[in-house]
Amino acid sequence: MSKRALLEVIALDPLDAVAAQAGGADRLELVTDMAADGLTPPRTAFAAIRAAVDLPLRVMLRSADGFTAGEVTALCEEAAALRAEGAEEFVLGFLTPDGRPDLDAVAALAEVIDGCRWTFHRAIDRAADRDALRKELSAAAGTAGLDTYLTAGSAQGVDAGVQTLLAEQARTAAGEPGYAPRILVGGGLGLGHLPALRAAGLDAFHIGGAARPAGWSAPVDAAAVRTWREALDRPVAQRG
Repeated sequence: MSKRALLEVIALDPLDAVAAQAGGADRLELVTDMAADGLTPPRTAFAAIRAAVDLPLRVMLRSADGFTAGEVTALCEEAAALRAEGAEEFVLGFLTPDGRPDLDAVAALAEVIDGCRWTFHRAIDRAADRDALRKELSAAAGTAGLDTYLTAGSAQGVDAGVQTLLAEQARTAAGEPGYAPRILVGGGLGLGHLPALRAAGLDAFHIGGAARPAGWSAPVDAAAVRTWREALDRPVAQRG
């Protein structure tokens, strides 16, 4: 029997968080400003969401749209303040102008969050070389806590990235260096993608807009999340 798949839902506020939990989410990604694809939420928002639900919360560390780190000192200060507020899991990831991982920025933030578990987000989908990025991060000092890559397999979304996701999952299953972190599939993910992904052994999924049928101006819909939960809980067809 396959283990329960993880369902992570983006939450902007306590209403989102409560609905996501009611629908069967396992974890929340906390952000603000989805017009910029998700930035660091205020400490007050984190505290309110933490008080509203008992799910694990991964908090975005990102100060501007795009995948450059920007002012790292200010971002480290925000991370420290969130950590002091009780945040225990994070989301981050930055690239240099030539598409390599920004190891200095990542290490600076990893030092502040001090071994907390964290996701390297979809910056991997914009990397010049995905495999090299994974191996550089795996070998780098100061990246303790990296346990997940949020990826669609392509900057264009899961439709374009399915084969990459399947290939990377095979490398994860084989224990290849750089492929130990869990793959969290997100970015244009649809229910129709799940059978092939689940059959290949992928077991972690991330939704944002799919949890909001009325759009980002409306809150998370518990029924929409439940639809995903039920789809993920169906028996997995084995690849033969």
